[in-house]
Amino acid sequence: MKAAVVGAGGLGGYFGSRLVAAGHDVRFVARGAHLEALRKDGLTVRDPDGTVSVTPVDATGDTREAGPCDLVLLAVKTWQLGPAIEALPPLLGPDTAVVTLQNGVEAPEQVAGAVGRAAVLPGVAKVIAQLDGPGRIRHVGGAGSLVVGEWDGTGTERVRRLRAALEDAAVPSPAVTDIWAELWAKFLFVVPFGSLGAAADGGFGELRSRAGTRRLLADAMREVERLAHAAGVALPADIVDTTLDFVDRQPAAGTSSLQRDLLAGTPSELDAWTGSVVRLGARHGVPTPIHSLLYEVLGVREDRAAAGAARPATGTGR
Repeated sequence: MKAAVVGAGGLGGYFGSRLVAAGHDVRFVARGAHLEALRKDGLTVRDPDGTVSVTPVDATGDTREAGPCDLVLLAVKTWQLGPAIEALPPLLGPDTAVVTLQNGVEAPEQVAGAVGRAAVLPGVAKVIAQLDGPGRIRHVGGAGSLVVGEWDGTGTERVRRLRAALEDAAVPSPAVTDIWAELWAKFLFVVPFGSLGAAADGGFGELRSRAGTRRLLADAMREVERLAHAAGVALPADIVDTTLDFVDRQPAAGTSSLQRDLLAGTPSELDAWTGSVVRLGARHGVPTPIHSLLYEVLGVREDRAAAGAARPATGTGR
């Protein structure tokens, strides 16, 4: 299979390295120091047990050099989607599958609006992997699985072929009948935890152990549950309880990428996570008071960081 990874950070780097190791023809689309390191030294992946693998890779900064592919893993963050979508056309052939790996529920429609729904397969990545410097990926944990599906749940040949390639690359890819339920179930986990964790500057341990923050977390999950129902997505009746059980099994110090980005003052996925809940709530007539409050509070922090980054440095030179 010929594949391209657009956004060779944590997710894209992890899954792309597995496909390369299985013998697939993979092009990594990157930029800057990361691109230079990939070209010079290959891709280094450190697994949770400390195992380090170094894989020579084919990397480029221009999708025109890659040409049409069977598979495109679109692994950029949501705030990077615009430029990434503009770079997709050279990678597209008549049967190309563009798998969206963004956390959130709006990205598949956004990508489909540019390349057509027939080209897009919504995907759900279940792995914690981070860019650990140019050319280096750190696999922190998680099953390392990738669930994909057609919009209508049809079991098509391209989905079966893609799942077989992933399984062959030691990436579990279980069959699902409703990819939207998978997307919303992950949305229900990452957004309440990410938003509340960022506001409280706390990890899993603090949020789940304090009665008040645990209640807020559960109530925020229920807002997403009601919103999914209004959007016509069938989530399991016990989704909030099972998600809280999952939270209880996570490392106490674990935090979300949203929290880390806001703390660092770098671009974040606040709008695509918390903002999405607020927008979709307004569209479907579902109240989202917790997410609305968190969106405004965190938005102030994000705007303040952006203003600081744009302000020229001043000083006396002493």
